[in-house]
Amino acid sequence: MIEVNGVTKHYGDKVAVDDLSFEVNPGQVTGFLGPNGSGKSTTMRMIMGLDAPDSGSVRINGRPYRNLPLPLREVGALLEAKAIHPGRSAYNHLLYLAQSNDIPRARIDEVLERVGLTEVAKQRAGKFSLGMGQRLGIAAALLGDPQVLLLDEPINGLDPEGILWVRNLLKGLASEGRTVFVSSHLMSEMALTADHLVVIGRGHLISTGTVSEFIAEGSGQFVRVRSPQSIELAQRLVAEGAQVINEQDGALAVTGSSASAIGEVAGAHGIYLHELSPQMASLEDAFMEITRDSVEYHGVSSSGPVAHLTPSPASRK
Repeated sequence: MIEVNGVTKHYGDKVAVDDLSFEVNPGQVTGFLGPNGSGKSTTMRMIMGLDAPDSGSVRINGRPYRNLPLPLREVGALLEAKAIHPGRSAYNHLLYLAQSNDIPRARIDEVLERVGLTEVAKQRAGKFSLGMGQRLGIAAALLGDPQVLLLDEPINGLDPEGILWVRNLLKGLASEGRTVFVSSHLMSEMALTADHLVVIGRGHLISTGTVSEFIAEGSGQFVRVRSPQSIELAQRLVAEGAQVINEQDGALAVTGSSASAIGEVAGAHGIYLHELSPQMASLEDAFMEITRDSVEYHGVSSSGPVAHLTPSPASRK
């Protein structure tokens, strides 16, 4: 378990993290999301004891990282895949880590095989591609068979097969009861991988909860309904407390009521339905909406600054 309690960190006049608190629990993949400059990397460095908070505390399984006697046996981390000696082979890189934490040498071969680097184990890591470097970093994180894992952008540089492998690996580790904390800018992958989310912006906590809760919070989901008796249906739904908007093609966009409840209202009054489909935005849509005021750097198009638009239910197709 990871506990971040009221952590604040300044770099000169810049506030990187501001009174941030959250927990990462075992048995699930927790995604760590935020725009560039939101404080994600700083937070992960403080969890690992690489940066000291100005105030607040961070604990892993009840203790600060610096107090763990054999840290690789309790915590595995990938914060920078290329943080290796370029002249050292993949095997010797892991051997050094194993010897420093009293990890059996046999474990090196196990993790190299698990990440698919057995055939290049004797090659210099400095010549590895970005994807191979990521695999070696994951091998190092798994070396001590830890119960807590922190991975910063672990799929960066991986091909589709590698991305699928990481997804299944993280889910498998969480199913074993481990604490898995992973950051990524790829919303589509986080939607498939994460069970729980911690979202920050400008150093502040924005949201924490399940993926479905986060999407519901930011997407304005609705139910799209088509009926030859749309006027009567709309009147019936409004009477039940729902909000109804007429879409351009004649369909109804209904909020404040579930698809099953709409179907029951229609059935009770003999109203035919040609379409009844819940509409939910993607994790990326919800993320862009909820964090739009926390983006530090905005791009500029050829026609001027990029506008942030929140589509109404009626405009969604």
